[in-house]
Amino acid sequence: MSTLLITDPRLLAHDPGPEHPESPSRLASILRALDPLPAGAILQRAVREASPAQLRRVHSAAYVDEVLGQRGRAGAIDEETRLSDGSVQAALLAAGACVALVEALLEGRVKNGFALVRPPGHHATSSRGMGYCVFNNVAIAAAHALACGAGRVLIVDWDVHHGNGTQAIFERRDDVLFFSVHQDRLYPDSGGSDEVGAGPGAGYTRNVPLPPGAGDDEMKLAFERELAPLAAWFRPDLVLVSAGFDAHVDDPMAAQRVTTEGFAALCATVCSIAEPTAGGRVGLVLEGGYDLASLGASVRACVELLCRSAGREQ
Repeated sequence: MSTLLITDPRLLAHDPGPEHPESPSRLASILRALDPLPAGAILQRAVREASPAQLRRVHSAAYVDEVLGQRGRAGAIDEETRLSDGSVQAALLAAGACVALVEALLEGRVKNGFALVRPPGHHATSSRGMGYCVFNNVAIAAAHALACGAGRVLIVDWDVHHGNGTQAIFERRDDVLFFSVHQDRLYPDSGGSDEVGAGPGAGYTRNVPLPPGAGDDEMKLAFERELAPLAAWFRPDLVLVSAGFDAHVDDPMAAQRVTTEGFAALCATVCSIAEPTAGGRVGLVLEGGYDLASLGASVRACVELLCRSAGREQ
């Protein structure tokens, strides 16, 4: 089977301004790194925007209306989350690409895939965009999977920053398991190990904050000792990944020391975890990563791993 990559040149129209870390050059660097495409990868253009109904599965109607009202205009959601005249369309296409990836996975058209999208999403809560994020792409993907018949969705967040928005959206649910490994006491200053979910969702949130300087070995241990047994217990039908690459040793946004090969190893572990109950269905969604060279190299390494995993299905 194939590995599906979904992106769109219109995502480059989201331009938060000069010197902003979440620049169009991030996606451009990834696309350069993927040329030529690894064997087994299919590159597809985002064909539709997420609908208001799909957005409202995880975002409040008031917030969705607020963002849609900014379409075609420059502005700001907060000091860090700035909009250009192409930003709202980009955010809708990003969420729509994640919906399309989920549909391709659940319909069996591809084994795995990667939504190469921006703006990122995992900090966006139900009622607020923040941390460069407008809509919560991975949460929208998970909610769409559930609406399409998936019983249980595992979300793995390996971005160096805690996915506070994703956690908050699902923390009271037992059909989504949220697992995050991130640098401790970094923006947005959440994600302590004592945050485990609430109500029906108690026990369905697992945070593994790591100290500054943690690298490949520490991440590997977190996945082997924490994620693997948790996934075996949860038995997901689909695995989604908030794939940020700002824990890279060369990234300026944090103090972790994960290598390009380390990210590929994390991807391999996720693919292995997804085999027994999810049939290897894994969808990565781009989050952070701000050193252009390491971002492109790490994404390519993960795509090559996904292609190898998909090729082994025959």
